[in-house]
Amino acid sequence: MTSNSLSLVRLNIGGKKFCTTIDTLTQREPDSMLAAMFSGRHTLCQEKGFVFVDRDGKHFRHILNWLRDGVVPTLEDSQYPELLREAEYYQLLGLVDGINAVLNRRKDDDDLKTELTRTDIIKCIQSKRVRFRGVNLSGLDLSKLDLSFVDFSYACLKNTFFSRANLQCAKFRDVEAEGANFHNAILRECEFTAANLRGALLAGAGLQSANLQDACLIDCSLCGADLRSAHLQTADLTNANLEGANLEGANLKGAKLGGANLQGANLQRAYLRDVNLRETHLEGAKLDGANLLGAIR
Repeated sequence: MTSNSLSLVRLNIGGKKFCTTIDTLTQREPDSMLAAMFSGRHTLCQEKGFVFVDRDGKHFRHILNWLRDGVVPTLEDSQYPELLREAEYYQLLGLVDGINAVLNRRKDDDDLKTELTRTDIIKCIQSKRVRFRGVNLSGLDLSKLDLSFVDFSYACLKNTFFSRANLQCAKFRDVEAEGANFHNAILRECEFTAANLRGALLAGAGLQSANLQDACLIDCSLCGADLRSAHLQTADLTNANLEGANLEGANLKGAKLGGANLQGANLQRAYLRDVNLRETHLEGAKLDGANLLGAIR
């Protein structure tokens, strides 16, 4: 076997025959078993000009293409474990990492696939089957629908669109609704207890008497939202934007307001006892009649 890196190499992989170069077998994965075999340090047994490797040759073309191009092939899900075993056998660590990355992405994509469509939702509403507890509805456009009294508890609502929907008295207990869009939605008397609404858009939403106790509202936009008499005890409103929001009579006991923007907000008769307002923006906010006993300002 010549040491010239461009020398042709003929391989017999479990009866399937391939032709490549030493350069292809050694350059991309220099620590692999194939690179070691053709490094020139080992004497290789040949039969009729072919180096025999006792492995299934079904996926070896993908092995060679990886070594040539560095691209993980697009395969059926059932084929990736087979290719992964071959990559591990040949000690192609870059290909192993690439296959695992593809499998993880596909798993993430599967996790985000919704179980129902907008049409399914409308049919359920029409037939009064309106419980979606624990269902994955992430990314669906449910804007402008009448979803009042629907139970979404424990559902996955990541990036779901509820803009201008009627959600009066709907239940969102413990939902995963990160990045959801509730712009101008009717959410009067809704239950969002312990809901994850990080980064959600609730600007202009009607949340009168809504229960948001223990909810995660970090980085939420609640500009101009109507939160009169809302329950926000121990809710996390860190860096939330509540500029111009109406919080008259709202209960904010124990709420986290670090970095929150409450400029121009109506906090008249709001319950702010023992709340830390030191890092809260309150320019122009109305605090007449607010309970500020023990509040840090």
